Amino acid sequence: MENNLSSSDDLKTIRKIMEESSRFLSLSGLSGIFAGLFAIAGAFVAWFFILHKGTIQYDDVLSSLYGNSSSLPGWQLIADALVVLVLSLLFSLWFSARRARKAGRILWTPVTKRLLVNFSVPLITGGLFVIILLIENHSELVIPGLLVFYGLALLNAGKFTYGEVFYLGLLEIITGLISAVLFKYGIWFWVFGFGALHIVYGLIMYRRYER
Repeated sequence: MENNLSSSDDLKTIRKIMEESSRFLSLSGLSGIFAGLFAIAGAFVAWFFILHKGTIQYDDVLSSLYGNSSSLPGWQLIADALVVLVLSLLFSLWFSARRARKAGRILWTPVTKRLLVNFSVPLITGGLFVIILLIENHSELVIPGLLVFYGLALLNAGKFTYGEVFYLGLLEIITGLISAVLFKYGIWFWVFGFGALHIVYGLIMYRRYER
C-alpha cells in the first residue's frame, strides 16, 4: 500500500516538473483585472476629455493625423492608448514576478522566452499594420486591427501557458471582427475587448489558480 502511495506521489511530482518545464505558470489573474481596469479608464479619459462625450468621432480624430502633425486630439488618443499599454505591461510583469516568487519559481526560463516570442510577433505585426492603416487614412479599422492582432498574439502564446489565454484570444478576435463591421462604435468595442473581457478572464484565473 505504501509503495502504491509512493509511486503515485512520484508520478504527481514528475507530472508537475514536466508541466512547469513546458508551460509558463506564473501568469497572474490580477494582471488581467488591472489591464481591463486601465483599458476602461483610458476609454473614460478619451470619451469625456478628448472626444467630448462622443460629439467627436474617434475615427475622424485619427483621420486628421494624416498630413496634419498639429492635430492635438489625435495625438492625445495615441498617448492615451500608449499609457494604457505601458501600465498594463508593467503591472503584468510585477504580478507575474510576485506570483513566481511566492511559488518558488524562476520567472525567466526558456518557456518564458518562447512565450514572449510567440506573443510578440503577431503583436508587433499588428502594430505595424495599424500604423499603415493610419498612413493610408483607414482609421476606422484601427481598433478592429488592434483587437484582432492582439487576439492572434494571445492565441499564439496560449500554447505555452494556461488554456484560458487561448480562449481569451478567440474572444478578442471575434470582438475585433464584429467591430470592423460596426466601426462607429469602436470605442465601446475597446471597452468590451480590452476592458470587460480582461476583467472576466482575470477573475476566472484568480479564482481558479490563485485562491
